[in-house]
Parts: sequence; structure tokens; C-alpha cells
Amino acid sequence: MFKKILVPLDGSKLAECALPYAETLAQNCGTEEVILVSVTERVAGHTYAPEYREVYQSSQRDDVYGAGGEIGVIFGKMEKQANRYLDRIATQLSEKGIKVATKVALGDPAEKIAESAESSGAEVIVMSSHGRSGPSRWAHGSVAEKVFRASCVPILMVRAPGCNLGV
Repeated sequence: MFKKILVPLDGSKLAECALPYAETLAQNCGTEEVILVSVTERVAGHTYAPEYREVYQSSQRDDVYGAGGEIGVIFGKMEKQANRYLDRIATQLSEKGIKVATKVALGDPAEKIAESAESSGAEVIVMSSHGRSGPSRWAHGSVAEKVFRASCVPILMVRAPGCNLGV
């Protein structure tokens, strides 16, 4: 039914609440691949130190080439940390017989999640939501809602544990 499932993860326990659902779908729907995506927001800055350009070039990312200095070091560390995190989750899923791919993207989380779903051919996005409402939602925004609006791919939204909607 779902040949490819995309699961956005940000390193939080909340985001990982979507994993059991993705795992169940993958094991019961003839899924060929689960794609784990982590998005690092763009860090602004510049430097005149040419020795740091190598950090950007070594990441082989066109979207960070030409920036400089401390920002390159920060992004390099964040990218490595995200890759290690996704590799750990991928190993856990692989041990259960699920084929997994990982991707680390740079930019606006909602946009990159929607782009990743489309470019990978994902048939469903499985993600969690904080379940915020009112002023908290206005202040923090909702990546889940933005993905919903930006993507044509169906979304299975998992509510945060203990989410109270005033019922």
C-alpha cells in the first residue's frame, strides 16, 4: 500500500512518537523503504577567513558554499550530529527488517520536509505534533501544520502523549 514512508525527526522524544506508527505501517503495508529526514535550520553569518571555506566544501552542499568561518563549523557539527542520530534510528529499524534511508537537509523544516517527500516519491508522511493550541501555537508556530499546507503527500499526524484538547 505505502511503498515509501517519510518520517521527519528532529532529535526529540516527541518526534520519535511517530516511529512506532511508521514501523507498523512499514511491516504491514509492503513498504519498500522508510526515509528518515532531519532538517537543520539555516544559520546566518559570514567571515573573511578563507581557511573555513573547506568546511563548507567538505559537506558538498551547494546551499552552504561561500558562507564562512564559525557558521561553517557550527553547521558541520549540526550536520554530523543529525547524521549520527538518524543512523542510530535507522539501525534500530533495520534490525526489525525495515529498509531505511536517511537524509539531512538545510533550510526551513516544513519546506524541506515537503520537498523531501515529493522528491523521494514518498506516499505518506508520518510525523508527530505537539498538539499546541491558542497563544502557544501562535507563538511557536506549527511545523506539522506548515507541512500539511505545503505538501500534496498524505500525512499521518501522531498527537503528543498527554495531549489535552480540553476534553
